Amino acid sequence: MTPQRAASVSAAQGWDGAANYQLFAAGSNPTFGVHEQTFGPLSLETIGADFISVLEQSGLTGRGGAAFASWRKLAATDQGRGGALLGAKPVVIANGAEGEPLSFKDKTLLTHAPHLVIDGLLIAGRAVSASLLYIYTTPSAMRSVQAAVAGRRDARKIKVTEAPESFISGEASAVVNSIANGIALPLDNRRRLSESGVKGRPTLVLNVETLAHVALIARHGVGWFRSVGSERDPGTRLISVSGHCAEQVLEVEGDASLASILGRAGVDRSDVRAVLVGGYHGQWVRPLDYTLSPSGPAGQVIRPGAGVLHVLSTGDCGLEATARMLSYLAGESAKQCGPCMFGLPAMARVLNAIAYGAPDPSLVGELQRLGNLVGGRGACHHPDGALRLVASALETFSDDVKAHLSGSCTRTLRRTA
Repeated sequence: MTPQRAASVSAAQGWDGAANYQLFAAGSNPTFGVHEQTFGPLSLETIGADFISVLEQSGLTGRGGAAFASWRKLAATDQGRGGALLGAKPVVIANGAEGEPLSFKDKTLLTHAPHLVIDGLLIAGRAVSASLLYIYTTPSAMRSVQAAVAGRRDARKIKVTEAPESFISGEASAVVNSIANGIALPLDNRRRLSESGVKGRPTLVLNVETLAHVALIARHGVGWFRSVGSERDPGTRLISVSGHCAEQVLEVEGDASLASILGRAGVDRSDVRAVLVGGYHGQWVRPLDYTLSPSGPAGQVIRPGAGVLHVLSTGDCGLEATARMLSYLAGESAKQCGPCMFGLPAMARVLNAIAYGAPDPSLVGELQRLGNLVGGRGACHHPDGALRLVASALETFSDDVKAHLSGSCTRTLRRTA
């Protein structure tokens, strides 16, 4: 996947002509020398615990999905050392698992700009005084990551581990479980990972794109990072765009409008039925006058989640698309608790019945009943993410639901009209 620059990023104030500051500015999989020439040298010896306050001022939020304030995760890990065994220093993990089927930004970043992620990992490790560093990545990016690590003296203590190609392998506790025990399934922990993770040590898990931004903030400062985006959503983020358009990765400013991103991706809005934002744990939306931000008023802002936009054309059925996604999510669960073992498969059967022709008006009520039983009861957030997808489909495609329950499909009628 070749990353594309978003036009408005290069045209944004303070960034015009400063292409060196963009995540992919060093080109495709550059050598370490080209990387340093492009972004400038990194003074790791100047990084200490006080860098956490720099991150706080930057306003950087995680780019993996949950959008937690990055500085809070570092601070919690740093504080977690107080509860650890004597001499047990923290562990920091760069998470590039990206189990979301519609996301490819992280593997693109690791393939084209692995040194930026390594920089961020080294910085985070210094900030929390970590003794163990890992890069957790899928097979598709493994070769470029291993080559980048092997080519740097300062990366010798980084271990590269393979992440399974499964939806939940990137969940934070699953990442820790995979590295510690070879089992990429979520843990039902009573203690936070910042207190006890890999080998019982305080463990910090950060998305690889988050670490790439950390690397640039350490070089160029808070003011530079905040020169794009908005007060509530500073900086840029990567977006995987797919569906009724050419697949591509865009780097866009925070708080960008959904319509403007689709325009940069070359999408004809008149041919857009709806857009799935955030991936399989995200939401369908229409119309398209939302902005993409982790915070803001409901109805005006949509959370970027895993950084995914999937375009559904006017000729596609949203119910059928959602039924396929829910079936996938039911099959990809950890099967460690009732909501995943029984709830999601049952919901998938009902939604598929609605989508593929069962004219039974009671099915919608049954789907909602099952949703009430599943919601908030999983050992991890997988069931809640699936519920969010289904709820948004029932609202966004409400006319399709009525049509399907009467034995037809609005998309089929439109195509044959």
